[in-house]
Parts: sequence; structure tokens; C-alpha cells
Amino acid sequence: MTEGGRRDAKADALASGLRRQDSGRLTVFLGAAPGVGKTYAMLARGRELQRQGIDTVAGIVETHGRSETAALLDGLEVVPRRRIDHHGRLFEEMDIDAVLARAPRVALVDELAHRNVPGSRHERRWQDVVELLDAGIDVYTTVNIQHLESLNDIVHRITGVRVSETVPDAVLDRLRDIRLVDLPPRELIERLRQGKVYLPEQAERALQSFFSPSNLAALRELAMQTAADHIGEDLRQTQAALGLPGIALRRRVLIAIDGLGASEYLVRTGRRLAERRDAPWSVVTVQAGGPPDAQRQAELDRAFSLARSLGADTEILHGPRVADALLDHAGRDGVSTIVVGRTRERPFARMLNRTLTQQLLQRGAHYELVIVSAPQARARARRRAPGLAHKPGRGEALLALGATAASVALAWLAERWMGLQDLSMVFIVAVVLVASRTRMAAAVLAAVLCFLAYNVFFIEPRYTLFIGARQGVVTVMLFLLAALAAGRLASQLRMQVLALRAANTQATALQGLGRQLAAAADLQQVLKSGCAALERYLGAQAWLRVDQALQASTGAPLAQIDQAAADWTLAHGQPAGRHTDTLAGASWWFLPLRDGQDTVGVMGLLLDAGPGRLSTPLRRLAEAMAEDIAQACLRTRLVADLQSARVATETERLRSALLSSVSHDLRSPLAAMVGSASSLASYGHAMSEQDRASLLDAILLEGDRLDRYIQNLLDMTRLGHAGLKLNRDWIGVDELVGSAASRLRRYQPDAVLRWNLAPDLPPIWVHPALIEQALFNVLENAAKFSPPGQAIDISARLADGQLQLDVLDRGPGIPEAERRRIFDMFYSVERGDRGGQGTGLGLAIVQGMVGAHGGSVQALPGPDGRGTLIRVTLALLAPSSLPKAPDAD
Repeated sequence: MTEGGRRDAKADALASGLRRQDSGRLTVFLGAAPGVGKTYAMLARGRELQRQGIDTVAGIVETHGRSETAALLDGLEVVPRRRIDHHGRLFEEMDIDAVLARAPRVALVDELAHRNVPGSRHERRWQDVVELLDAGIDVYTTVNIQHLESLNDIVHRITGVRVSETVPDAVLDRLRDIRLVDLPPRELIERLRQGKVYLPEQAERALQSFFSPSNLAALRELAMQTAADHIGEDLRQTQAALGLPGIALRRRVLIAIDGLGASEYLVRTGRRLAERRDAPWSVVTVQAGGPPDAQRQAELDRAFSLARSLGADTEILHGPRVADALLDHAGRDGVSTIVVGRTRERPFARMLNRTLTQQLLQRGAHYELVIVSAPQARARARRRAPGLAHKPGRGEALLALGATAASVALAWLAERWMGLQDLSMVFIVAVVLVASRTRMAAAVLAAVLCFLAYNVFFIEPRYTLFIGARQGVVTVMLFLLAALAAGRLASQLRMQVLALRAANTQATALQGLGRQLAAAADLQQVLKSGCAALERYLGAQAWLRVDQALQASTGAPLAQIDQAAADWTLAHGQPAGRHTDTLAGASWWFLPLRDGQDTVGVMGLLLDAGPGRLSTPLRRLAEAMAEDIAQACLRTRLVADLQSARVATETERLRSALLSSVSHDLRSPLAAMVGSASSLASYGHAMSEQDRASLLDAILLEGDRLDRYIQNLLDMTRLGHAGLKLNRDWIGVDELVGSAASRLRRYQPDAVLRWNLAPDLPPIWVHPALIEQALFNVLENAAKFSPPGQAIDISARLADGQLQLDVLDRGPGIPEAERRRIFDMFYSVERGDRGGQGTGLGLAIVQGMVGAHGGSVQALPGPDGRGTLIRVTLALLAPSSLPKAPDAD
């Protein structure tokens, strides 16, 4: 690892260490299965800490009836458990408040993945542990390998059992220590048969399923790998904090390819090596300059595709020096083995530059270096790239020749007209200029040409290669070395600039795409934004299809072969079309849009590059943009699913409320009407005239009540479907209030009403029946909840050019947090003005009717803190000020 990379890693590790010091430290006793002795080992460690004088308590320990485990609790302080009643049964859980109040140095908490009984503070015990850690208490806990969230799928494939109680891996990021409690499968099975783990009938079932020898062996290996991973990560952070290179405890294989003939051979060889060692592996290439030529790029693409199909991670590294880039990546990724192809020794290699293998051997002392030789591939590479580097192209050779000729001309003019004697700097500047615009091979050619021109035209004797003076020999040799050194430095600087430019181009494109996708609200907008970004940053026509949504740069349909390639990509989740080996005759290049392992859509690009000439940076950028577009599509799908779930939940809530309301509010008046009518039919001849009149009045009253309820339902339906027509007319405010009050007294004769109407109120232009119904609903609501004998105050006045109608009751009031919700359909406040009496439709209808007039309704607290004030505000409109729309019949 380079000094810069080591300093960054050291800073990160120190920052991570400081964050960990702010809270308690977590120690996990990890086991492969129940019964290996995790709780026993934790209690033994707790007793040892207590003997050392460290304040240790048992927060909660599950002994499961094992006497040898219970014996270890003797002498340890045990925090009393909290009892929780759930469905009439008492359960015991850890009393986290008691542990926090006790504030020990170390708390022993068994079974990290345990699900707490409903009614506990947290749903899971690991959340209790996190709270203890945040309070600065060290925690010792136990967990089995199958409970780790990231291993859930692997455990399911091994055992066929899906574990529901899992612990997020983020909890283990706070580890101070991990202790593997191991027991060979045979001994664990023997303990199971002896009844030391489960009851005999449970043990027999477990032996036939989860506790099979093959399952236990696989889980044991998984537990060992997990422990090794955490220990290796902790060691890497410690080494980084000390500024030392990382040490890989678990073997990870890194394969470096260069596209010079042996890339696919190296991938296959490295894969076999990683498979034998059961180690993860990755394939990388280093771009130390501009993009590779077409042949190298094609080989790199094939090698990367092969590596991904074999299960490797792939990455392109950037840096001026290949060895530095590889060693930096190996240090960050915990690599133990580096696989490279054999590099050919070059003449004067020690004087000019060491080969890659020599640099890695010299500087990679902590890594195992595997050098793979492929003679036939290297022979092709030598034919393709002889000399120090690639042969300069015709344009580069002409540039070197022109720069040399220009240098000769400038040196001659400087010598003749300015009298300069030392002209070497003119030629060195020419070499630097050539190196800054071309590759190293052209810079070397320019240095040799300038060396010859300087010798022939300006070193005595002139116009010959012979050098007469001994000082002249020294001068021209120093000039050649200086020219080569300056050319190499300029060439390296150019390569760094090109690498930074390429990285910046990709970062800018992805950032621009991310901004556009973040602003997209639905799937069609995502596809439109993605299509525009692909056109802008890739210079290509784009075609996107997700589900039934389609977005394309051109309106023309795809050709038959292009459509076949798109369908194949969607079906198989692999690239197809141009620049691939599948349906290569297509004009478009199609990439899958993936959601994990599933393909959700297809992205097509029509690029200007010829067949087989798609550059690796462009390919990587297109793949990265496809991933971002796929994630944005997934986001919109999740948002749509969430919205659908919300609508379904709200619909179900309204349906249940409607059924409940109908079953009560229809049945009650019907029951009264049927009862009265039945009494009249059966006993009417024996009743007095007064009793018969009383029963008829009851039938009439309940019939009116039923009629009002049905009218409310119809009004709510009309409001919801925008079917409410406004037949406006002039009406006085006193007439409106008087009509509503008369209706209320007919149904509730004991209601006490007090009016306070301003004397200067003008008539209002409204739909009289609707506003009267709205005011009646407000008055009826107030009358239901006002104490007997308490007056309901009705006031009306002008405020800010609007009519303000206030209805104040003296009931218990409405909680502040629920005042906005009382206008929702079927919503009832259990404490206050809507508590359990009414359908929950009255005020919702008020809001709809008043809103149709352009007004508003508010629920406010009473002036003295008692009761509720419902305020209705209406604009003072006139026929000429109304909108032109036909809103009246």
C-alpha cells in the first residue's frame, strides 16, 4: 500500500476506534447450533470477571433446566426479571430499566436473537443490548450462527429451515471480541440423545432434521468462517490505525489482467486456485493511461465477462503505476494471494524500469505472489507489443519527427541571431511536448531523434555522428538521459490526467443521472429521465422498457432482430445484440435492468462505435447507469406498491366502518319502528288513544332519524363523486340559523340555544338547503355532547370580508392532536365531542358542503378551555363574482 493510501486507512481506522470508545463494548459467544455450551462459557467468563473485581451482573440467563449451567449463577448478582401480562398469561423478560439503573460494568444477556413478549420496550432483545451499549455498559451475549441476518439464506439452503428470529449484521459491527464456542458434531449429537439439549421427543425430531451430521458440519464451518472474518477485519483496522500494512487472515485471491494475450487463461487459472482454497476472488485491471486499444479492450471485456460468469467480482483500477494500484487495492480488500501473468524481461530493464513482477516481488513481501506463464499467449503479446511499449502510430511518429525538425530550426535561429551556445534545452522541451501529447513510445522516439539531431547539427564536428571532444560525449549522453527522463515524467503526467479525466467523466455522468432520477416521481418519468441522461452522457440513442412502460429516443419501432435481442435479454438477464456474442447482427446493444437476481426491464443503446470497438470505460459507464436506472425503477415500484397498500388499507378501514355504522345506525331505528308497529298490530285495540299516538310518534321520529342517516350517506356519496350541484340563491343569515335551530328543536326539544348575530349582516349567495344542512349537522353534533341544561352559543359576524359562523358547546372537548381528523369519514374520538355516539359522517359532510362553496371549517378549543368551537367561514360572493363554469342548474 502506498503512503497516501496508508494514511487514509489509518485515519479511517482511528475514527472508527474513537466512535467505539464512546459506548459499551460487545462480546459475542458464537455457536454453530443450540447445545454447544455458549451460555455455560458466558457464565464462566462472568464469574472470572467477578473474581477480578469487575462489577458484573446477569441481566437475563436462560438455563433451560440444565443444572450445570444453573450452578454457575451461584454467586453472580441476577437482576430480577420484569413480568408482562399477555393474553392472560404472565411472561418474564429482562428488566432493561433495572439494568440501566444498576449500571454495572458488564451485563450478561443471553440469547441475542430472542423476540420479546409484546408489551416490552423493544421488539427484539438485540435492541435491548444496543440500548445498554449506548449507555456505556459492556455486554456479553450469546447467539447461534443461523440467527445472523446476512446468513439467513445460506442457512435455509443448508438446513431447509427459514429462521425468523435474526440479528442485523450492523449489531456485530460494534464487536469488541467474538468467541467461538465449538463442539464436534458427534459430541453434540450425543448430548442431544442424552437429553441435555431438548426433551427426548423433541430431540428425536431434531436429529432427523436440523441436527443431521451434514447440517451440523456445514453450520460449524460457517461459524468458523464468520469468526475468522470478524477477527481479520479487527486485525486490519488495528494495523491500519498503527499505520502498518494489513494482514489477511482469510485467503482472498486477486487476479490482475492486462489484455495482452493471457487474460482469460489467468481468470481460469485463478478461479481453480480460489476454488481449491475455498476463498473469495476478484479480477482487476489497471488503467495507467488512456483507454486501451481495440484488441486489448476486446480481450479485457471477454475476460471480465468470463470472470463474472464464474462468480468473481470485477473492477477497473486507475493509477499512474500498476504495482502501486494493485498493492493499494490488495491492502484495502484483505487480499492474501496476487495472481499475475509472467512479464517478459526487457533489455536494460534494471536501468529503465523494473517489470511488474519484479516490483511486486520487491514491495509485496506480505502477499503470496503467483506468477502464471502462458507461452502461446505471451508470444502473441510480443508480436503485438514489441519494444519498450506499443509501437508509435504513424501520427505519433510524424509528431516526433516534426518536433525534432522544429527544434533544429529554433536552435539554429537561437544560435545565429541570439548567440546561444547551450541549445540542449530546446530539444528537451520538444521531447516534453511530444510526451505530453502521446504515449511513452513516441516520447522515446522523439528523444532519440532529438539526440541524433543535436549531435549532428550542433556538436563539433558538425554534420557527422563523430564527437571530437571528450566533453561533447558527456554532453550528448547526459542530454539523452535527461530527454528520456523528462519524456517519461511527462508521459506519466499525461496518463494521470487521462485517468482522472476518465474517472471524472464517469462520476459526472452518474451524478447527473442520479439527480434526474431523484426528481422522477413515477415509472414513466424515471424512464424519460434515464433516456435523456443516456443520450446526453453516452451520445447514443436509448430505448428503455420496464413492465409495460416504454421510452425511446426515436419513435421508430425496433427491427425484428433488435426486438428479438431485447426479448432474449429480458428472458435470460444477459446482454445481447451488438457488441455481444448473442444476436450480434442486431444494431442495438441491450443490457438487462436487474433487481438482485431478477430482471425487471431492458435498456437498449444505439452507439456510433463499430462492431467490437466498444471501449471498456464506455461499457462500464453504461452498465453502472443501467444499475442506477434499475434501482430507480424498483423505487417507483415500491412507492406504487406502498400507495396501493395504503389505498387498500384505507378502503378496508372505510368498509369496516361503514358496515359497523350501517349495522348500528340502521338497525336501531328499524328495531324501534318494528317494535312500535308490532305493538300497535298486536295490542292496538286494547290501548288508549294516548298510547297509540305515542307509538305512532315513535315510529315517525325513528323514521325521520333513519331518513337523515340515509340522506347523509347519499350526500357523502355525491361529495365523493363530485356530483353535488349548487343552486345558489340569496338568504339571510338569521333565516338560515333559525331554520337549522327549528329542525334541531324538533329532534332534540331539550336543547338550549343562544344566538348572538351581528346586526349588520348582509344576505349571502349560497345553496340554502346545503348550508342549512351543514349548520344543522354542526348544531346536532354540539347538542349531543353538551351537558343537560348547558346552552349552545351561535354567533355570526363579518371578519376580513367573510361571514364567520361559530357554534360553541360546553362538552368535554376534543384532544388537540385529533382536531384535524374529526372531519374524516367515520372517524370517532373516544374522548370528546365524537366519543362513541354518531356515525362519524356529520362533520365530514359539513366540510364537503362548505368546501363546495369555497369556504372552510375549523375545530377550535373553547375560550375558557372547555368545550369545542366549530367555525364555518363563507366568502361573501355575488352572482357577478362567481366563476363562469356551469356549477348551477
